[in-house]
Amino acid sequence: MSGPALPLAGITVVEVSSFVAAPLCGMTLNQLGANVIRVDPIGGASDVQRWPLADSGTSIYWTGLNKGKRSVTVDLRSDQGRELVQRLVAESDGIIVTNAAGMTWLGYEALAARRSDVIHVQLLGRGDGSTGVDYTVNAAVGFPLVTGPAEHAGPINHVLPAWDVSCGLYAALAVVSAVHRRDQTGEGACVTIALEDVALATAGNLGLLTEPQVLGTQRPRVGNSIFGQYGQDFVSRDGLRFMVVLLTRRHFRDLVEVTGTGAAVAALAEALEVDFGEEGTRYRYRDVLSGLFATWFAEHDAEQVSAALAATTVLHERYRTFSEVANDPKVTENPLFSRLHQPGVGDYLAPAMPVAFDGVHPASAAAPALGADTAGVLTEYLGLTADDLAQLATAKTIAG
Repeated sequence: MSGPALPLAGITVVEVSSFVAAPLCGMTLNQLGANVIRVDPIGGASDVQRWPLADSGTSIYWTGLNKGKRSVTVDLRSDQGRELVQRLVAESDGIIVTNAAGMTWLGYEALAARRSDVIHVQLLGRGDGSTGVDYTVNAAVGFPLVTGPAEHAGPINHVLPAWDVSCGLYAALAVVSAVHRRDQTGEGACVTIALEDVALATAGNLGLLTEPQVLGTQRPRVGNSIFGQYGQDFVSRDGLRFMVVLLTRRHFRDLVEVTGTGAAVAALAEALEVDFGEEGTRYRYRDVLSGLFATWFAEHDAEQVSAALAATTVLHERYRTFSEVANDPKVTENPLFSRLHQPGVGDYLAPAMPVAFDGVHPASAAAPALGADTAGVLTEYLGLTADDLAQLATAKTIAG
């Protein structure tokens, strides 16, 4: 990124991780300017070949979440390899992010013994330390049973790994906060973030866990509607779908006007003795209102629908596939994206950080090849010589 210095420039973070949450944390810190060193076992962690794969066999998934980092591979089972990682944390800036479980040698106590002001951020599955991943946590919290059509009986998982993403961003916030506190007080930090706690906190903050406690009610499954307010999907004459959301009286009035349903809506309000200007009323009678609006959508092509709604305040968008979005101006002409050459994958438009600093989105460089920076990092941070590296390679502590 050109322009003003990034907030975390000059800070080094060691990441021992796999999958989504911890790698996303590291990549976010890198986009904020930190030098992030990902440490993996020789041959890679369990996510190194996760789908989708490019024609070369390179993981698009792995490279997407590890952009801009440096890669070190070490035999994490050997005492010598563990010593190297401990030294790397202690002799860099004393900051580590990890979701590795059961590694006491990588725990806070072991690292604090080497450096008292260490910042140790541990991502967990559950708060009690037991394992859990996004989709098992999601099943346990309740969201799959309120997702999908109202008439559907079983659970429906959402595709987005929401708790992984949220947990990764909370972890990045924790690192930044701990660094700020250390700068002020000299104190390190032992931080734990559980995936399940992130999901539970989110459900609680959004009222999903409060309703049963204070009202004795369970959030209903409402399909593509939006609980408590008016939102619905509609099909145009040429078979394309639109999502429409009405948050205000103005939104509702505009949709009634553009669909030509004023007389019918007025008659319905009079018959029911209700005010559709009220959010709760629109939600309560959403099915009958949607039936009135649906006729207009069915009589117009998608292009006509888009043009008509664009002239109003109505919140709307046409449903698109990922392939459509990748070729849409919202990607191809968006300063958030820039062309990246990723070895093993090819050239593509890659996103930078969604946050813009002084009008610029901080972008990452390509992801490293696995272990490509091992020698350079160990030389730079630990002062190892060529002979030292050769001995480590002979001992298979690092790849030769």
